[in-house]
Amino acid sequence: MNAGPAPAAAPASTLAVDAVAGLSIAGLLLPEAVAYSGIAGLPPQAGVIGLLAGLVCYGLLGRSRYAIVSATSSSAAVLAAGTLALAGPEGVTRTAVAATLVLLTGACFLIAGIARLGGLSQMIARPVLRGFTFGLAGVIAVKQLPHLLGLPALSGDFVPLQLAHVLASLDRIEPFTTVAGLLTLLLLFAGERMRYLPGSLLAIVLGIAASGWLQPHGVRLTGTIDLALAQVLPAWPSSGQWLPSVELAAALLLVLYAESYGAIRAFALKHGDPVDANRDLLVLGIANMVSGLLHGMPVGAGYSGTSANEAAGARSRLAGLIAAAVLLLLVWLLLRWIERIPVPVLAAIVIHAVSKSWRLSAFRPYLAWRRDRLVALAAVLAVLVLGILNGLLAAIAFSLVMLLRQLAMPRISVLGRLGDSHDFVSIEQHPQAVEPQGVLILRPEQPLFFANAESVMALARQRVEAHPRRQTLVLSLEESADLDSTALEALADFAAWLGARDITLRVARLKDVVRQLLERAALPQLPASALDFWSVEDAASASAATPSTRGSGQ
Repeated sequence: MNAGPAPAAAPASTLAVDAVAGLSIAGLLLPEAVAYSGIAGLPPQAGVIGLLAGLVCYGLLGRSRYAIVSATSSSAAVLAAGTLALAGPEGVTRTAVAATLVLLTGACFLIAGIARLGGLSQMIARPVLRGFTFGLAGVIAVKQLPHLLGLPALSGDFVPLQLAHVLASLDRIEPFTTVAGLLTLLLLFAGERMRYLPGSLLAIVLGIAASGWLQPHGVRLTGTIDLALAQVLPAWPSSGQWLPSVELAAALLLVLYAESYGAIRAFALKHGDPVDANRDLLVLGIANMVSGLLHGMPVGAGYSGTSANEAAGARSRLAGLIAAAVLLLLVWLLLRWIERIPVPVLAAIVIHAVSKSWRLSAFRPYLAWRRDRLVALAAVLAVLVLGILNGLLAAIAFSLVMLLRQLAMPRISVLGRLGDSHDFVSIEQHPQAVEPQGVLILRPEQPLFFANAESVMALARQRVEAHPRRQTLVLSLEESADLDSTALEALADFAAWLGARDITLRVARLKDVVRQLLERAALPQLPASALDFWSVEDAASASAATPSTRGSGQ
């Protein structure tokens, strides 16, 4: 795989700027990596390993100048739900199962990249992704409340149950834990107003400094981080677990790639950079395979890390590689201090990180456009009520059902000539348009396929019966890029129905694929001469100039 221009060839000025950017984002990425490990229910080192694997692999092989590949909150939450379902709450087994899922996710990425399925993320509509992200942020924040308040954690991701658990345990809140968490939140949100104040890094430093005083008062610390090579091999799925394991890996692939491609494409468009979706699939596959082999977390190009990298002034992928080197140095020199980060501080960092997804302004366009409002709302509710994995799948299914519902609704327009022009438009939308004498022109307003072909042709029959004196029907199929067998049979039945009434059928504005299909089908009601019209005007003019012949199309 061509790795593109080598980062090391960057000019000295670019190297200096990337070095500053790498130093800046390293302080943000390390605490988030440890915090996301907690979301996934894995040891703290899992997030650090995944972060290093993502930064190095993408820095060497990726294409985007700004993408920061690391563990993300959404993938951590999906991984937590998956490992809990497959392995239960036991730590060692769950760690092994998590490694297997990350490896399977990497394999899915590689297969998709080899198959050149770069448009895979388009399976998740943007309203679904925004609604899912909004709901997921709520799930993650609610699940961090026990860590923020010093309460026992509750497994599962059913938000009403989580909230009920927190409310029922208010009398057991740990005051020192709660104060530490709330002060950290205040510091993080205040840091947003000061551009050059590294809020997360400052919170970590203050938390470590206060850990010696907080721990005797019942505040839990992060604990041991063991970055030695994993001794536990990935758990080979049993015969009954292969299917759910692959399904979970596919879900991680969809979530990670949708989020990654969204971040990569957004900054590529902003700076006029090229995008190679299939290459990104391969690179993310390699990064996840490496992370899985080392028992790290699934990784992708998160929007928060990528935007932070761009804001820090990065100019090339060197910034990510420098951040990886700084992280290794921090872990080598300060690992024992990192282990003393208070848990409520990490919980506050997670809540602050996902709070950026609670912007209601993201849904404003759908309200203004009056499009996909139900889809976005359904995605939010599905995640909150059904859980993360089931919510995502339900939201995707709902969006597809709504799409099919829209496409299956039969809509067909009667066309007329607009003035003396060559344009034929809907007479319902443009009453001044004039229908040609003796010719009825119909245009289906959606592609013909199995779900709507019969109903669209039935509606076309009604239009014909409402114009009994028309001798020729021109059918414009400009909206149909292809026809399935159901649509082809429905069109043949409609042509036969017209022929029985001595009405000539001419088909205009055919795509090449559809024309070739109809010629190959050789329908007796649709000879080649009835298909040879590149425009509606050509078909209408030929109909006016040529006497009607039953079934001849002449």
